[in-house]
Amino acid sequence: MKKLLYLLSLFPLFFINTVEAHCPLCTAGAVIAAGGAAYLGVNSIVIGIFIGAFAVSMGLWVSKLIKKQYIPYQTWLLVLISFLTTVLPVIFALPNSEHEVYPLYLSIAGDYGSLLNRTYLFNKSLIGSILGGIIIFFTPGISKFVTKFRQGKTFPFQGVAITLCTLIIIGAIAQVVL
Repeated sequence: MKKLLYLLSLFPLFFINTVEAHCPLCTAGAVIAAGGAAYLGVNSIVIGIFIGAFAVSMGLWVSKLIKKQYIPYQTWLLVLISFLTTVLPVIFALPNSEHEVYPLYLSIAGDYGSLLNRTYLFNKSLIGSILGGIIIFFTPGISKFVTKFRQGKTFPFQGVAITLCTLIIIGAIAQVVL
């Protein structure tokens, strides 16, 4: 039954005729990939990568809809709000999210328990979300590099393809390594 519901959620994508910008399509691709990953039992850091990518791309897309800048750093603020209001509720709603922590022991100076010599715990989904958000900021530059390398030529849906391939590659590496 779950498989059928997942496949039905993909059905509207077959009726998309044109896309005016690559961000909404990237966003849809990231959501579908994250939902599929959760369904298949993929590592929480990988799911976090796709959730973070979704949140940042959505924030960037919304910021482009607002033509006038009303406050300083408006784009960055919208991206941050999108990230916080998307990532935090979603990652803590994931099954076993409280158990998905990664310990990092820092031994810089002093005895164990001092500020510079402790074990810190990081939520794997949150770290993955931050990584996914960073990837979204770099993929337009990669797309521009590919266009320059191809002497000004692009291929259909180049931005989408590069973004999704980058997310999938980084996610696959994270799945295997972690």
